[in-house]
Amino acid sequence: MNTKILRLVRIKNLLIVVFTMLFMRYLIIEPILRMNGFHLQLNLFLFTMLVLATVFITAGGYVINDYFDTRTDIINRPNTVVVGKSISRSHAIGLHMVLSAIGIVLGTFVSFKIGKPIFSLLFILTSGMLWFYSTTYKRQLLVGNIVVATLTALVPLMPLLFELPLLGRYWIVITRYQLNVASIVYWVGGYAVFAFLFTLTREIIKDIEDFEGDASFGRNTIPVHFGIKPAKVIVASLVAITIGILIFVYAAYMRSNFEGNFDYISLIYLIIFILIPCFGLLFAVLLAENKKQFHKASQFSKLIMLFGLFYAVIFRLLIVG
Repeated sequence: MNTKILRLVRIKNLLIVVFTMLFMRYLIIEPILRMNGFHLQLNLFLFTMLVLATVFITAGGYVINDYFDTRTDIINRPNTVVVGKSISRSHAIGLHMVLSAIGIVLGTFVSFKIGKPIFSLLFILTSGMLWFYSTTYKRQLLVGNIVVATLTALVPLMPLLFELPLLGRYWIVITRYQLNVASIVYWVGGYAVFAFLFTLTREIIKDIEDFEGDASFGRNTIPVHFGIKPAKVIVASLVAITIGILIFVYAAYMRSNFEGNFDYISLIYLIIFILIPCFGLLFAVLLAENKKQFHKASQFSKLIMLFGLFYAVIFRLLIVG
């Protein structure tokens, strides 16, 4: 039963959420602050509560998604169905409510502790969006894809969002000495944009993979509405846009390291671990013809996202030296 629950809440994906928030805090935000003579203001306990809040709400979202997806999953991926087999539907809905409630309580606690009670709405609205995504949005053309991509992009932003209000007390010093703290927003925001684009890409690939079940139950996904070939073109376009943005960002902002020298390390990492895999994904999607091939493309897109996340390690090394 424990193994089934871990599979139901997508434990691997939850670990990625945890590592994303840790990487943003300790490999992006903290070194930039230290370089400018500042330190993290959100203490470790509150940050831990923030991570747990995000994880619990995400887990609750996975549970409710599987609860409402049981019929289509029996067609699309019968070997992975948990709700209705290993876990009863009543237990699944109860688990969703408990996980979501814990996440909202923890998130509200952190919001009040940093003096921003309005931030508690973020957790309430996110939980609500995950519910409506499972019941309504994912059946609407493109809406569900955008909702998932937006919520995924929110994960790297969370550590920054809860750090900035506490940094506000030093804003006069930051402004007076023109310290480059704003670069935190650019870097974390860049990760959020990358997460949005690649999540949107992966969601459409998964929709192509799930075409049979979605068509059977009248879901208005992109491949069902437009056809598989146009959906492949849309995916390829999103990958091409991502490649273009990455090349532009490197050419405009990342050519030099923090000592003013040409940044060969970032260039090599970008080419080997991001750009070449992106081109590989582009061709994999365009040449895919069956469910198995689209599944491999979906998994490969997830791997590219992990490569993008791990660039934060390179970033940290470049700053610390």
